[in-house]
Amino acid sequence: MTPRRLLPALYGTSVAATAVILAPVLPGLVGVGDRYLLYRDAVSTPRTHVTDTTLGIGDLPPRAVPQDWFLAMVSSVVDGGIVVLAVLAAALICAGVGYGRLAARLVPDAGHTGAAAAALVTVWNPYVAERLLQGHWSLLAGYAALGWILVAVLDLRQRPPQGEPAADTVRILQLGGLLAVAGLTPTGSVLAGIVLATALLARPIGRRPTAVVAALWVLSTLPWLLTSLITDAPTTSAAAGVDAFGLRSEPWLGPVGTVGSLGGIWNADAVPASRTIGWAAVATICLLLVVAAGVGHLWRRRAQLDPLVRAIAELASVTAILLLLSTVGPVRTGLGFVVEHVGGGGLLRDTQKFSALLVPAVAVCVAAAVAAARRRVPSGFALAAVALLVVAPLPDLAWGVGGAVRAIDYPDEWRQVAEIVPPDRGSVALWPPGTVREYPFARDPSLDPAARMMRAPVVESGELRVDGEVIDPSGEHAADVTRALESGGSPVALAELGVGWVLVENDSPPAQLAESGHPVFDGPSLRLYQVAGPADRSADVADRVIATGAHLAWAALLVAGLISAGVGVARTTRRRTSP
Repeated sequence: MTPRRLLPALYGTSVAATAVILAPVLPGLVGVGDRYLLYRDAVSTPRTHVTDTTLGIGDLPPRAVPQDWFLAMVSSVVDGGIVVLAVLAAALICAGVGYGRLAARLVPDAGHTGAAAAALVTVWNPYVAERLLQGHWSLLAGYAALGWILVAVLDLRQRPPQGEPAADTVRILQLGGLLAVAGLTPTGSVLAGIVLATALLARPIGRRPTAVVAALWVLSTLPWLLTSLITDAPTTSAAAGVDAFGLRSEPWLGPVGTVGSLGGIWNADAVPASRTIGWAAVATICLLLVVAAGVGHLWRRRAQLDPLVRAIAELASVTAILLLLSTVGPVRTGLGFVVEHVGGGGLLRDTQKFSALLVPAVAVCVAAAVAAARRRVPSGFALAAVALLVVAPLPDLAWGVGGAVRAIDYPDEWRQVAEIVPPDRGSVALWPPGTVREYPFARDPSLDPAARMMRAPVVESGELRVDGEVIDPSGEHAADVTRALESGGSPVALAELGVGWVLVENDSPPAQLAESGHPVFDGPSLRLYQVAGPADRSADVADRVIATGAHLAWAALLVAGLISAGVGVARTTRRRTSP
């Protein structure tokens, strides 16, 4: 099976599945209709600006770095809504191609049909559906990178083509670029690090290359690793977050079936309708039947398998066991202690995110199931059977997960307010407090877009409540601003806290602010007040330099990876076309 036959099959399958899933928002990619995502954690705006919050050194823990900084850089050239839609579409397409390539390498007897089946399953599954509904577009980029990282490690084991002594350097830089893509979010970095370590243990590449690759992974983590060390924002959360964000059993499945289904996100509202009833059990049985058929095929050929097959199977087994253990009382208690007392431990509380580590094994097993079926039926029938067993039971992933994933446009007043506030006259406070909003122009609750739309830093409380219980506490400065607003919004008190503006959304302003503040904008649902003479509350210059340097290092790794990928494609094309 040659790449010339394989890649069209993988790209064709992945593009088709992505088009069906993202059909409602794809017109926004070409500037037709609405183009901004605003639901739950997905927030895109026409332009994101570089502020202390964007760099991860503001009032909130650095959870959205380097994601927000990346958007700030790219949206200075391309509309931010188009950027997010492009990243989301590329993530789904590349997920299918990456895992399909992995399956083709590890199960060659599956043919391009088996690889296409693996690509289809890794794009069309409950994990993708639930993360789409939660708005985790950047995490899906990390999810997509995992398959490519495994293939990149396999490539490093191969002898460089004759006459190309720098081929290994190009491959290592390509791997570094993939690590940077995964590192768009802290969770993506952790997932990539686990997958990378698994692959290097199974397929050693030598001490020096291993050290270089490990250094590149560390480089890809710098934006959130360094900023978490220098920020004054709280980096721990309440132990109750483990229960609030832990694996949620789906109907008729229990923890075991939920883990095997690749579902179980904490938010019951971010679940496709077909997964909220007993049909979820039917869909899971169908998926597990395909996986079981693949396991049987691989077991019969275990002597001839690449060591990486066993490694990713062991990774999936360990991950599944740990996910199940995370639902047990004593383990949850221990995990709660880590989350409450260890900085950055909150990365572990949303345990279902780590179901992504099961996907490489699922992809390989699906390809192996097709390989087994090809011995009895034509390849086309084998692929159709997989589609029937895996795609058909999750029909509402189509059309933006049943229409839930759709784009919006902002009312003109949002753009007008964003143009009024300059970057250097104090921060922006929000009234009423809190960062989760419901807007008439958006369908679902969402994060407040002001923090990404304004040129000035926006004071966000960061307080997160689930069922009335505080999970993430507010930062000290943000809490002071909230108290000042709740006690009447004295312009003098706000100015002392570095607040230069107060944005009132769909509400009446605090009494003292309404009497003494200077109104500069009054729209249908937004009112903007200016506070004279705010104190300077910007981060230390040293902190900004460190944070900016970390982000630039990440960006350099990403660019080097893209350039190396282009060099690799050019070399491959030249070899194929040379006489």
